[in-house]
Amino acid sequence: MAGRTVIWKLGGAPADAPFLHVEIADTFWRRFLGLMGRKELAPSHALLILPCFSVHTCFMRFAIDAVFVKRQEDGESWRVEKAVQGLRPWLGVSVCGTADAVIELRRGEAERIGMTPGSVWEEVRRGV
Repeated sequence: MAGRTVIWKLGGAPADAPFLHVEIADTFWRRFLGLMGRKELAPSHALLILPCFSVHTCFMRFAIDAVFVKRQEDGESWRVEKAVQGLRPWLGVSVCGTADAVIELRRGEAERIGMTPGSVWEEVRRGV
């Protein structure tokens, strides 16, 4: 993945719980490009589009899960507001008015790692 990345872990999870490698798209161009043009997204990797409360899958080659998150007061954790699984390429659209950002993952990853509404994810490492 290109760009600045951070590592997230489910809040309160044991040390051996899955980590999520999160690429941050917080500039105009990174948000605009998103996952367009990529052939796939590796397991346990994601793109955080910030700020964002809606996504589409136009110009994408693969299906994704879209997880809408809200930044918590501590500034380093995010609560899942809504998780949408299997948005198909070219046809998927989703919106969540209460979200501050959206995490895009490969299809099936949100469920596999436990990104469900109400769960809180914490940033555990920067600049990886």
